[in-house]
Amino acid sequence: MSIDIGGMRKAYMGKEEVFTEEQLVSREPFEQFRNWFDIASKTPGIGEPNAMCLATATKNGLPSARMVLLKGYGPSGFKFFTNYKSRKASELYENPHASLNFYWEPLKRCVRIEGHVEKLSTEESTEYFMSRPENSRIGAIVSPQSQPIPSRDYLSEKQTDLTKLAEEKSDQICKPEHWGGYIVIPHTVEFWQGQTSRLHDRIRFRKLKPGEKPDKTVVHEGDNGWVYERLAP
Repeated sequence: MSIDIGGMRKAYMGKEEVFTEEQLVSREPFEQFRNWFDIASKTPGIGEPNAMCLATATKNGLPSARMVLLKGYGPSGFKFFTNYKSRKASELYENPHASLNFYWEPLKRCVRIEGHVEKLSTEESTEYFMSRPENSRIGAIVSPQSQPIPSRDYLSEKQTDLTKLAEEKSDQICKPEHWGGYIVIPHTVEFWQGQTSRLHDRIRFRKLKPGEKPDKTVVHEGDNGWVYERLAP
């Protein structure tokens, strides 16, 4: 039986709380992201402001999405870490493009990022891995991520064995070869703020296309090779 939830809706921002081009703190997306991320990090009710939905696809275009944690960002891109034998890693090998989506519900704000994906260096991945708590490192080693396993006990037993080894030789809990980081190098970053009227605010930054000249009416010139424009909701 189909369950009708069409009546579920929640008020967002009012018409006096719009997000306009004049409110941008930067004419490129990274500083604008930093501003929104800093606000989200200080907002009660947002437990993990760095939680993001990562969407990937196979070479045939079959999509999949999951939540991961952002672990670094800046003009070079947005970084996360994972098992290189996971489903997401397999899809990124076939199709090195991805989309990220942050949603900070108390703020009624969302950031969407699309771009090309590259692996981080072994040195950077190792540095991050060794900065993690020991139990997190152990979990990363014992989990054959995305692979079928016989039971929860299977993982628990492997965790117990490796924890005992760590008590004797803590230097053995090092980054495995099949674990490391990625960076999403964006070509598009959209900043969304919800309106109760459903006339949501959407301001998109994108890389300037070869030969394109901003008309300064719809497409505005930004900084560092970016342009920005308002999208209809």
